[in-house]
Amino acid sequence: MKEVTDASSGDAAGAAAGGASRRHPGSVGEVFSAFGLLGLTSFGGPVAHLGYFREEFVGKRRWLTDAEYADVVALCQFLPGPASSQVGMALGWRRAGLPGLLTAFVGFTTPSAVVLALAAVGVAYFGDLDGPIAGLKAAAVAVVAVALWGMAKNLVTSRLTAAVAVGAMAATLLAPGGWGVWAQVAAIAVAGVIGLVLLRGGDRGDGGDDRGDGKGDGGADGKSGGVTEQPTAPAHLAYSVPAWASIGAAVAFFVVMAVAATQWWGTYYWAGALVFGGGHVVLPLLEGGLVPGVVDADTFLAGYGLAQAVPGPLFTFASYLGMASGGVLGALIATLAIFLPSMLLLIAVMPVWAKQAANPKARGAVAAINAAVVGLLAAAFYDPVWTHGISGPGTFLLAVAALAALTKFKLPAWAVVLAAGAIGGVAF
Repeated sequence: MKEVTDASSGDAAGAAAGGASRRHPGSVGEVFSAFGLLGLTSFGGPVAHLGYFREEFVGKRRWLTDAEYADVVALCQFLPGPASSQVGMALGWRRAGLPGLLTAFVGFTTPSAVVLALAAVGVAYFGDLDGPIAGLKAAAVAVVAVALWGMAKNLVTSRLTAAVAVGAMAATLLAPGGWGVWAQVAAIAVAGVIGLVLLRGGDRGDGGDDRGDGKGDGGADGKSGGVTEQPTAPAHLAYSVPAWASIGAAVAFFVVMAVAATQWWGTYYWAGALVFGGGHVVLPLLEGGLVPGVVDADTFLAGYGLAQAVPGPLFTFASYLGMASGGVLGALIATLAIFLPSMLLLIAVMPVWAKQAANPKARGAVAAINAAVVGLLAAAFYDPVWTHGISGPGTFLLAVAALAALTKFKLPAWAVVLAAGAIGGVAF
């Protein structure tokens, strides 16, 4: 089988040193056992996820070296989508080929997807949950505030990127009813063009931690608060991708995107395809397409709060929304739809990453896009997070307390969210 490679002769030595090889020496079974356990225990958001992955696969299992791991992380930071989930997929591919990629995704994603889908059933059918839901929404205000602040500090680093962020926020808030999601897409596209023309990567703020896919790195999920600078593009990759897989994935990405524009699950696919800058950025993209037509704002925000309290990727919020609106089949389709773009992009881009990621124009475009998503998150923080999460003095004080717990006392987001839900059940 013809393969597209970017490896140099040094790759083999590096892979051997890390116990990995380009011939995928592992099994699907060991990939599933490793990522299944991580899916059950990986609290703390994408930054934490990447730390868990390094400890498990570089330190403990020695599937690859630190340098090879950095290469994988750099690639996934560059792409839209949930970066920690993409890193997991890439590690699964290295170990057991394309079946390993799929297995890593299933193992890491399933636990939180199942928990959140079941939570949607609970919210719908189990008694008066107004109090706990009010607590969860107040906690969501604090979590998103921390994420927004962290992203702004790291991604809005100049007057130009600040202007891009403000413009994206204004476009979203001022868009006529029903046009919010298209305003967000347009803001991202315009930002990319601005960055391509006016930035050269030096003013980048293009770093981050998992877009994805995770929860609350100090309250921030995704490539948000606690953002780390994106690594320099690697000179090579320690793996190869079959040509048919790379080309097929690229074609499929755009074909499915076109089909998604007319389907109910299209909001999830487009959100997964457009999320630069962090898992929290999926909030405005999903809200614009689903609220109020598919789910009401209270159900949406309650689920978002719950998503902070489970391990694994934040993108499994889609499982909750799918279950709330379409039952088990809806949950399954929504989950697959939101993760599929990042999976296809990862497979498609692997061969060209080393050649293009260091291109100053490409890095400039990413810097501007990341600034735009800060603006999108700022708009979402106002509406619906603040407008629906703060309903009076009680919820305001609870949100302030949650913010202090996250920032001053450094408590994990999942613990803060659960505590806020419990307090809401008693106080409201």
